[in-house]
Amino acid sequence: MIPQETVNLILETARVEEVVGDFVSLKRRGASLVACCPFHNEKTPSFYVTPSKGIYKCFGCGKAGTAVGFVMEYEHLDYPAALRYLAQKYHIEIQEEELSAEEIANRQRRESILLVSEFAHKFFYEQLQTPEGKNVGLAYYHARGIEDATIAKWGLGWAPSGRSALTDAAIAAGYKPEYLIAAGLTVQHEDGSLADRFRERVMFPIHSLAGRVIAFSGRTLKSDNPAKYVNSPETEIYVKSKALLGIYFAKSEISRQDKCILVEGNVDVITMQQLGVTNVVASCGTSLTVEQVRLIHRFTNNMTIMYDGDSAGIHAAIRGTDLVLPEGMNVRIVLLPEGEDPDSFGRTHSLQEVQDYIAANERDFISFKTDLLLEEAAGDPYKKSGLINDIADTIALIPDAVQRSVYVQETAAKFGMEAQIIFDRIVKTRERAREDAEKAREREVRRAARAADEGLEEMAPAEEMDAPEFMPVRPQEIVFENKLLAPLEADILSFLLRYGDLPMKFETDSEYYTEEVSNVTDFIRGAIEEDGSEMQNTVYRKTYDAFVDAYCEGLDQDGIIRRLFDSPDPEIRKVTADLSIEKYQITVQNFTDSMMSVESWLVNYVPKTILMYAERRVQMKIDFLKDSLAKTTDSAEQLKIMQALVKFQKFQRELTKKIKK
Repeated sequence: MIPQETVNLILETARVEEVVGDFVSLKRRGASLVACCPFHNEKTPSFYVTPSKGIYKCFGCGKAGTAVGFVMEYEHLDYPAALRYLAQKYHIEIQEEELSAEEIANRQRRESILLVSEFAHKFFYEQLQTPEGKNVGLAYYHARGIEDATIAKWGLGWAPSGRSALTDAAIAAGYKPEYLIAAGLTVQHEDGSLADRFRERVMFPIHSLAGRVIAFSGRTLKSDNPAKYVNSPETEIYVKSKALLGIYFAKSEISRQDKCILVEGNVDVITMQQLGVTNVVASCGTSLTVEQVRLIHRFTNNMTIMYDGDSAGIHAAIRGTDLVLPEGMNVRIVLLPEGEDPDSFGRTHSLQEVQDYIAANERDFISFKTDLLLEEAAGDPYKKSGLINDIADTIALIPDAVQRSVYVQETAAKFGMEAQIIFDRIVKTRERAREDAEKAREREVRRAARAADEGLEEMAPAEEMDAPEFMPVRPQEIVFENKLLAPLEADILSFLLRYGDLPMKFETDSEYYTEEVSNVTDFIRGAIEEDGSEMQNTVYRKTYDAFVDAYCEGLDQDGIIRRLFDSPDPEIRKVTADLSIEKYQITVQNFTDSMMSVESWLVNYVPKTILMYAERRVQMKIDFLKDSLAKTTDSAEQLKIMQALVKFQKFQRELTKKIKK
């Protein structure tokens, strides 16, 4: 865990223009720097970096934040990883807070395995400069059209023919054999001798999402070797089902283009990325897994599966579709001409030709699967009925009801049948899946209960165990959080984030007039917190509390905004970006041409918003009391509720009058 003092030092040291400038070409425009947004496609720059405020903001897609937020968004890192990135950039040493001995040992072991893996990565790459590596490995890469720049970018390499060349080099460099074995690079035989797992193979490194080398895929060049590919075994740093080849290089483009292209082979992904199709990844020697789909889903909702046009590629695409659909992703399939794979197709066509081919030939999965199975049915009525059921079962995997309905209508039209028949099949399929899931959960509950009973029996006799006590659930008075209060709570936060430090100068005849002039923040706090109430929307409440905490620490308005943008909580960062936009855009003229008129505008609208907020809270209380009155039969309780209703309704009328003034 990074100490707070170090976190503060990193945030104070990082310059947003320097950090963003590492990834984007910025041009000066007045007090700001501008560029085309790296997070979405645009031709006219709408991405602004304001050094004096320490923030960036895109007025096209709405993304905003500070230096640490940019690193998190662009590199898809979590908050601690982004802080470590900035610490490394600015040469700030991080002294981790005290951990347990076990935590320290586990962290050191994992880091040691990663370091060994990265040593192997460098070793294999450097072997391309040896006579053997040049004549065999480098020659292979060049024959496949892979350029030197791509070889260097990926760190492609060659595993030499020696029985233990890598192992010997690593031990000589000071790395322990236990970590070489743990990384899956070295095999220990029964007699205790050590040997390299990878020998005489071209090497493809597999990177983590953060860019560290976690595994390898080695391809033999010998036609008589039955093991064409040897991949790293699963280790403490590498889980095959959760890794994707090329994800580190493709993640930013996948997010920017809002689309991922999935291919099968190692060379396929490298060739396509080299060509310029930079949002492409491949599974790591496995069929597509749910974990890999979820990894892609972190960056986009859209996936195009590009497989070979042979029978194996077609059926692999169908299997992949059945995994993608339950995750709520949009999936399309594009098959290459027969005899082609992404590698060969990419080497014989230009970038524009490949892009045009994908655009013209990618097909919706239902259309693809229907046409494919219709061809296989070949007019056989029995097979055709099975085909319709198969399509219906595929549609049933889609979690969104509207999408399911659209696909049902299209499928029914294609087969010339009633949509209700397909709907009925889908309902049965989904109900069966729900029942199976429920049975699985029940089995798990029974298993856990048996395990717990066994543990309790060891602790104490059953008769000595106290029965659990359940606290009664208190009825929630606020049940319309997002419908009634959220819009006004957003407005209140907007006032704080944009104008919190501006004074509230009321006229002497105003009911809000005081000799001591308060600012917007103090006025809103007084109104919101006077009766001990708090915002009902949980995200807005977190943001409000964080704002007030920073304000009470004595930070100025810009400092508060930076603090919120630097929050480890992504919801607070998003709310701040959404509601503070005008503070950092020259839009004062939207209201007026002078600061005084802005103050006049605030004096009018801030109190009115607070009154409307109070009125809605009173209305919700009235609704709650009416509901309680209808449910109770106790006469004394009814009288008590009616008295409260009269009081709140009178108060509501007074608020309404003030709002209309």
